[in-house]
Amino acid sequence: MPELPEVEVVRAGLERHVLGATITRVDVLHPRPVRRDLRGPAGFAAALEGRRIEAARRRGKYLWLPLDNGDALLGHLGMSGQILVQLPGAPDERHLRVRLALEGSDEGRELRFVDQRMFGGLSVSAGGAELPSEIAHIARDPLDPEFDDDEFVRRVRRRTSGIKRQLLDQGLVSGVGNIYADEALWRSRLHGERPGERLTARQVRELLGHAREVMSDALGQGGTSFDALYVNVNGESGYFDRSLHAYGREGEPCERCGTPIRRVAFMNRSSYFCPRCQPAPRASAQRRRTLPQPLPAVD
Repeated sequence: MPELPEVEVVRAGLERHVLGATITRVDVLHPRPVRRDLRGPAGFAAALEGRRIEAARRRGKYLWLPLDNGDALLGHLGMSGQILVQLPGAPDERHLRVRLALEGSDEGRELRFVDQRMFGGLSVSAGGAELPSEIAHIARDPLDPEFDDDEFVRRVRRRTSGIKRQLLDQGLVSGVGNIYADEALWRSRLHGERPGERLTARQVRELLGHAREVMSDALGQGGTSFDALYVNVNGESGYFDRSLHAYGREGEPCERCGTPIRRVAFMNRSSYFCPRCQPAPRASAQRRRTLPQPLPAVD
């Protein structure tokens, strides 16, 4: 799934290519990607046609394009979604779902939503130009200038859940997905199952710093691409997968100590870590007291 750096690359591309453009026609080629818009495909198209795109914004993994009437075109890429800017007449992509014809932007372009698995989607958010109400519950991301580091540290250290689970909690911090969580934890030498309450404030701050570093590094390389499903608005792939230290490297030697990277199941996906650099947490004394005790030996 595209994570914060990949979505930010798409947002920046939209900002370069579609600002000031007017949407002249909307073709919904499959209804599923607009399923969250209660107006239906025809109403979705009618709400966009004639509107001018004012900006390109992002909150976590969500993108939205504020429109001149105060509404916004809200989008999420899901597992395999792509938002592409194409010249009119360019061949249709195999999984093209929605097409928006634009005027007044780069000699006329088309904004295309392509999604093979169709877990992503588009909708029109009424009055959502500043911040769509549909995503107001999502926390800011670590690259947001208004992200509150102190509040993040306090909330993490009050929780008993493992630190990786917390990194993936979009109500606590947005935009950090499975790949960058594993990479930030590897850089911090922390196991993902370490409870937040057993981390020092310094450890949490260092982890947050590493999360920022790894996502900034990925942004500089256009994001992470493992296959053809993630591309920017020009159809180009990112190259950060060549710089990963843990994610996807099961069995390969850790670049710090040489121990083979291990993969374990985690929340219907996988976690990658070095078992030596990132030792699993020991059970607390309270937990050891509540665990079943072995029966005494019988002669």
